[in-house]
Amino acid sequence: MRLHIKYFAAIREALGQGSESFESTAGTVGALRDELIARGGAFAEALARGKAVRVAVNQTMGDESVLLQDGAEVAFFPPVTGG
Repeated sequence: MRLHIKYFAAIREALGQGSESFESTAGTVGALRDELIARGGAFAEALARGKAVRVAVNQTMGDESVLLQDGAEVAFFPPVTGG
């Protein structure tokens, strides 16, 4: 399936890109993250397991169990704090 992936903040900076279209066989956000990590390099570092990464699917916050559908927009970003 074709997904539109967006990267924000430190993840965007580490990858050198803010978005991409990505052909995936992942059924869930967690499986998608694993596919991206498997690319190696900056993807493996920025999205590594053990790093706190937040996700939104179609502009709704979720977790790695969220099911993906063709054409979905998936956004990855670091946790945000404010004050």
